[in-house]
Amino acid sequence: MYKFQSKQMSFTDFNMPLGMKLDPNNRWVKKAGAIPWDKIERLYAGTFDSVNGQVAKPLQLALGALLIQIERKISDEEVVHQIQETPCLQYFCGLPGYVDEPPFEASLMVYFRKRLTDLLGEINELTISETFKPKESESGSSDGDGSSGGAGNPSEPSNKGDLIIDATCAPQNIRYPQDLSLLNEARENLERMVGMLHSPLDGGKPRTYRKNARRDYLEAAKSRRKTPKQLRKAIGRQLGYVRRDLGYVLSYLNAGRELPKRQMDRLSAIVKFCEQQDYMRRNRVSRVDDRIVSLGQPWVRPIVRGKAKAKCEFGAKLDISVANGFARMERVSFDAYNESENLIESIERYKQREGHYPERVLADKIYRSSKNVSYCQSLGIQILGKPLGRPRKDISGEDRKLLRKSERKAEIDRIEVERKFSHAKGSFGLGLIRTRLRETSLAAIALAILALNIAHIVRFFRTLSYELMIWIENAIDFIYNPKNVRFVQ
Repeated sequence: MYKFQSKQMSFTDFNMPLGMKLDPNNRWVKKAGAIPWDKIERLYAGTFDSVNGQVAKPLQLALGALLIQIERKISDEEVVHQIQETPCLQYFCGLPGYVDEPPFEASLMVYFRKRLTDLLGEINELTISETFKPKESESGSSDGDGSSGGAGNPSEPSNKGDLIIDATCAPQNIRYPQDLSLLNEARENLERMVGMLHSPLDGGKPRTYRKNARRDYLEAAKSRRKTPKQLRKAIGRQLGYVRRDLGYVLSYLNAGRELPKRQMDRLSAIVKFCEQQDYMRRNRVSRVDDRIVSLGQPWVRPIVRGKAKAKCEFGAKLDISVANGFARMERVSFDAYNESENLIESIERYKQREGHYPERVLADKIYRSSKNVSYCQSLGIQILGKPLGRPRKDISGEDRKLLRKSERKAEIDRIEVERKFSHAKGSFGLGLIRTRLRETSLAAIALAILALNIAHIVRFFRTLSYELMIWIENAIDFIYNPKNVRFVQ
């Protein structure tokens, strides 16, 4: 059940201990004013169907705590401690005044992430739309096809603005995957399951040869230089131990024994992992579809990026578009995909938001497929970059210089999306996702994009002085209650 807050708190309503006051230039105070809490709260309340039960925590407290965690890169317990100790963070989370008590239990952070996972895209769009609203003349100047904006007024172009798009990977916080170490982890997990399922009434516990398996694993793992033959032999041995233990566990389950849900999820991951390892060993290949690289997070996949730092990363792949300085997540998936598949959908979403198509699309070479180029040309959109195919020979030297100059300018303008990636990974946790569930990992990625946009709003759009903030609040109070107005001298 959810109950709305009685009033959206203003800066002057926050109660502070005697002799203390909030700094209006504090970044958390500014960020609190950059977020449309009222509209987001109505959206959040719609997810609660029941009118009975315990009242949920307010939206501002839940979302505020998650944004604090994303920016400060701290644990759930540390979030609660810092909110308890810092008045500015309590103001940002919507508390009525400074209270030296924990605002909630740290375990609730997991529920906050789960509840907000599907809403963070709409919250990001609400935050952007409240700050940057296109003019009505711009949004109403084009028809459904986006090509008639200049029909009524030939001097007004039908396409406006730039759409910058690129893809990156949000690495998951997992151990670097190696087949040998993953097989050893699977064997240890199965041995614990055998201990959980075995009963003294069954007689002696099945023989698992754990000491021999551990010795064989350490012998191969501690070897500095393992030849392919030695590695293949070590993997085969560990795979034999895993098969034996897996047979014991399945026989117990067929006899009516039960495992907790978490252990059953781990068992299903181990079964699939063993099938993949057996397939690669029998066929002498090193690649398989939907390869498992973490038994604890089996949905994580290897993403081959071809970067100098890491040719292969392990985490979610996401497309981000940048328009008017704001970032939006166009697609996110733990499976690898071709970025060019999303360009047309991203352009259509831009048309729905702005009311017209972009004038330019700035993207990597991989986005400039023949299908995407034909689509952009049909709508009068410039998709800048090096043309496909061989260089044309019918272009004069002067035209070739102009073409190279335009390509260079497009590459410089496209750097903005790279700055967004750098800022999100360096300051808002996109460089290493520490959550362990699939839905909470997606929430952490979306929160990083939301925090990135809030920082952009505070930096470029929220520059009101303290006196102007008080004057606006007093003017609003004067409309509804003229007796309680307070003016700044």
